[in-house]
Amino acid sequence: MQTLFKKTSYIALMLLLISIISFSVVQLAPNSFFASGELNPNITPEAIENLKAIYGLNKPLYVQFFSWLSSIVMLDFGISFTSGETVKEMILSKIPITLAINLTSMFFIFIISLYLGIKSALHSGGIFDKFTKQLSLLSFSMPSFYLAIIGILVFGLWLELVPISGVSSAKYDGGIEYYLDVSWHLALPIFIIIFGGIGSLTLYIRSLTIEILRSDYIFFAKSRGIKGFKLFRFFILPNLYPPVITLLGLSLPGIIGGSVILETIFSIDGMGLLFFQSAMSRDYPVIMGILIIGAFLTLLGNIIADLVLAKLNPNFKV
Repeated sequence: MQTLFKKTSYIALMLLLISIISFSVVQLAPNSFFASGELNPNITPEAIENLKAIYGLNKPLYVQFFSWLSSIVMLDFGISFTSGETVKEMILSKIPITLAINLTSMFFIFIISLYLGIKSALHSGGIFDKFTKQLSLLSFSMPSFYLAIIGILVFGLWLELVPISGVSSAKYDGGIEYYLDVSWHLALPIFIIIFGGIGSLTLYIRSLTIEILRSDYIFFAKSRGIKGFKLFRFFILPNLYPPVITLLGLSLPGIIGGSVILETIFSIDGMGLLFFQSAMSRDYPVIMGILIIGAFLTLLGNIIADLVLAKLNPNFKV
C-alpha cells in the first residue's frame, strides 16, 4: 500500500510539473488560433474577442491554467477549437492505433535486440559480430523520417510490396480480412520504428553480455561444469534483464515522440497525426490534452518497468 501511494504521488507530481511546463511553452508559441486573419480574413476584432471570451482565453494566464488543471483532474480536456468535439473523445478515438503500433514495435525491438546482442557477444570478433555492429551503427545513425522516405520509395513505389499511407482499405469493414489488411498497412511503419530502435539497444546488450561473460560468477559456474543453455538461462539472462528493461522504459518517450513523424508521413490516423494537425492549427486544448496523455503513458511505462524488475529481482526496491 505504501509503494502504491508513493508511485501515485510520483505520477501526480510529475504530471503537475509537466502540465506547468507544457502550458507555459504553448502560451509562448508565436501566433494563435484566434489571431486576426488566421481564422477568417474577414473576421472582425470584436468577433475574435467574443470567441476568446467563450473559450475563456480573455482571462489572465494563471486563471486559465488553474481552470484547465481543475478540468483535467475530472478528465475533462476541453473542446477542440477546430472541430468542436470534446478533446477526450478525439484522443480516445485515435489512441488505440498509436498504442498498437508502439507496443508492437517495443516488443520486437526487445526480442530482436536481445537476440542480436547476446549472439554477437558470444561470437565476439566473428563475422556475425561485425555484421551486427555495422547494422546497429546504421540503425541509430539514420533519422526515422529518412528511413520512412527510403521505405516508401523502395518497398512502396518500386517493389509495390506494401501500402504507403492509411491504416486499412475501404473494401474491408471487419472480420479477419480487416485485421490482416491493417497489419499489411502498418508493416512498413512498424518495421521502420523497429529498425531505428534496435541499434543502440543491441550494442548495449552486446557490451553488457561481454562484461557478464568476463565476470567471476560466470567463471565459477563454468568451473562447476555449468554450460550451454543452463549457463545462459540462470546466469546470463537474469543479469541482463534489469538494465535492459530499465533502458526500454527510458526509451518509451522517444518511441512515442517518433510516432508523430511517422504517422504524419504515412497518414496514419492516430494520436501522432492528430498532434501534428493540432499544432499546425494552434488548437491548444488538443495539444495540451495529447501532451498530458503522452506524459502519463510515459510515466506509466516506467512504473511498469519497475514492477517487472521487482518481479524478476525480489531485492529490487520499487
